[in-house]
Amino acid sequence: QVQLVESGGGLVQPGGSLRLSCAASRRIFSINYMRWYRQAPGKQRELVAHITSGGSTNYADSVKGRFTISRDNAKNTVYLQMNSLKPEDTAVYYCNAERVVGTEYLNYWGQGTQVTVSS
Repeated sequence: QVQLVESGGGLVQPGGSLRLSCAASRRIFSINYMRWYRQAPGKQRELVAHITSGGSTNYADSVKGRFTISRDNAKNTVYLQMNSLKPEDTAVYYCNAERVVGTEYLNYWGQGTQVTVSS
């Protein structure tokens, strides 16, 4: 089991920045993928960014160039740095961990943290 605790959400003005944190109960180098998802009211959950155990990253087109996913293995924490925030970034952001064990895919989720971008 992997427990995930998210923090860093809040209210920010357009053009501002926030950094979300996801603290894991397991050494993150043993987790194949760490991901950030978001879900806006009335919309489906969207994959925002992910990072592999090897450090490779990928981003949704809507956030590319503005958001950065990173990890600190010593702190067992994954971050999402969000810059140049737009009102359309408003959503609940969720941390996700995926472990591949043989042929099994094990997924764990954080509780979510609210990000609101508004003037």
